[in-house]
Amino acid sequence: MKIGVLSDTHGLLRPEALSALEGCEAILHAGDINRQELLDALSRIAPVRVVRGNNDKAWAEHIPLCLDFELAGLRVYMTHKKKDLPSDLSAWDLVVCGHSHRYEEARLGNTLLLNPGSCGPRRFNQAITLAVLEVESGRIAVRRVDIPHPGRAVAVPGLADLKAQIETVMKETQKGRGPGEIAGRHGWDAALVAQIARLYVTHPGVTADGIMAKMGL
Repeated sequence: MKIGVLSDTHGLLRPEALSALEGCEAILHAGDINRQELLDALSRIAPVRVVRGNNDKAWAEHIPLCLDFELAGLRVYMTHKKKDLPSDLSAWDLVVCGHSHRYEEARLGNTLLLNPGSCGPRRFNQAITLAVLEVESGRIAVRRVDIPHPGRAVAVPGLADLKAQIETVMKETQKGRGPGEIAGRHGWDAALVAQIARLYVTHPGVTADGIMAKMGL
């Protein structure tokens, strides 16, 4: 069975990520999705199991904070933050988390601990990643998928919305509002707003398109 694993998309589905997920029979998303439309797009590829991230607000109240389930003969546990995992992971074959935006793959006895990183908006100089698993007879083969930086400049669902968000952050930063206040006013991801504001302040004269390029979009 082929399983796609991703996290921290923060409202952006890159075409390279969608391409990497083609042919998957199941998709696991470890949170910080940011909008239902993204899950709808993933579900057109394969059934999606998802947990709620710290930036998934009112729209995602129906999404659980953790999941414990069987898939492809594996017992799987999922939650967004690594710190919220059980102290003993030996009961599970596969444990998935996100939040850090950093890819992590570790074998703990018979347990695979996997953080697929982030394939959404690029944070600083971090890699843009997800993972694809091949499961056969209880054995898990992991393929890390790295999306080159910068990503292809094509129109994808959510990209125009993100540009509009960047333009709003730029305008409100000019008015002296801080990232926390801006995020609170609009119900946006605080980490993403902080990244946009930082790029705007540290690169005088930069445009919204320029910020998107620096984010790898």
